[in-house]
Amino acid sequence: MALSDAGQLLLLWDIDGTLLQRASVEHGQAVRHALAEVHGIKDVDAPYVQIAGRTDGAIARDLLLAAGVPEADIDAGASDVRAAACRAYENLCPPDLSHTVAPGIATLLAELADAPEHFRLSLLTGNFEGVARLKLERAGIGDFFPRGQGAFGSDAEAREALPAVARERAGEFNGGSPWPRERTLIIGDTPRDVLAARADKLRCIAVATGPFDAAALREADFVAQDGHEIASVLRKLSSSPAPDAGQ
Repeated sequence: MALSDAGQLLLLWDIDGTLLQRASVEHGQAVRHALAEVHGIKDVDAPYVQIAGRTDGAIARDLLLAAGVPEADIDAGASDVRAAACRAYENLCPPDLSHTVAPGIATLLAELADAPEHFRLSLLTGNFEGVARLKLERAGIGDFFPRGQGAFGSDAEAREALPAVARERAGEFNGGSPWPRERTLIIGDTPRDVLAARADKLRCIAVATGPFDAAALREADFVAQDGHEIASVLRKLSSSPAPDAGQ
């Protein structure tokens, strides 16, 4: 991979539909189990609740609202729902999720990890952190993403709030200041990933390996078909200066 010395790119990776494919069944079951445990809500019929690209907390809130739970009770029980969902996922998560790693991703992550002077790998996902970490561990790619970094559905219900959290945490490698916007890139598979990038004035690679095709992702700065094309985009980015987006 031909690289410049422009500085590390902080790569904020989405999980479901981007790093992994079809690895969410038990995750969804765990969230619903948590709603039953904390609020006594079972079998919520809310097919209109949108899932793709949203945080676990936002999805849980919509399911509870559909079941008639008051907002005040949802707020009061939010931390209990997070904890219950992570506990349930520990029991439900399959022991091996390696078959769910998206094409080209394992090779790409290894290649990027071999160039730490140019790339810093981190996460930006709507998954609660406990769910995210276990899911990636069982998929065999968890070691690429250090703990204490990234942003998760545990941090905020609004996905648009997560990039700033991830940049703030990466600040320990940037003299304590938030990681610069011009050296940060979001990689995801939904229009909501693009909107989250725009909310923090970041660039975004959208990959058409999830529920949305390239046309639906056209607002991204770059659109890739798979992990192999993500690698091609990163080569181009790393060999050219980034625009000055400010801090």
